[in-house]
Amino acid sequence: MRPGPWSFLLALLLLPLELHAEQTPPEFPAVATAEQAQIDALKQRLAISEQQREALGAELQASESESVQLQRLRQENQGLKLQLKKNQAVAPQPLLGDQQQWLVVGAGAALLGVILGALLRGNRRSRREWIN
Repeated sequence: MRPGPWSFLLALLLLPLELHAEQTPPEFPAVATAEQAQIDALKQRLAISEQQREALGAELQASESESVQLQRLRQENQGLKLQLKKNQAVAPQPLLGDQQQWLVVGAGAALLGVILGALLRGNRRSRREWIN
């Protein structure tokens, strides 16, 4: 065999190793820079999360005070409902209901109309015949 192909083969085998050796040192600063950027981003997210947590804590305290006030209002409402039921039980029932009152008013109006009609007619005598 000729020495040319062996040297060419050896050169091809060593070439990827040399390329890999040249690429490795520049990657370390890039990786460190990427990691630092990721750390900075995480720190910013942590600060935002802390602010949100503090805001939610303040909102929770406000809602707890509102909850106490709501509970007090519910108790007062129950007391007023109980008092209303007691007052309604003591109050006398009306003599006539709404429908009965309207019936009495209608009957009174009809009776008044009959009386007025009889009074306005008077003592006049009229023929009680149909005129054809």
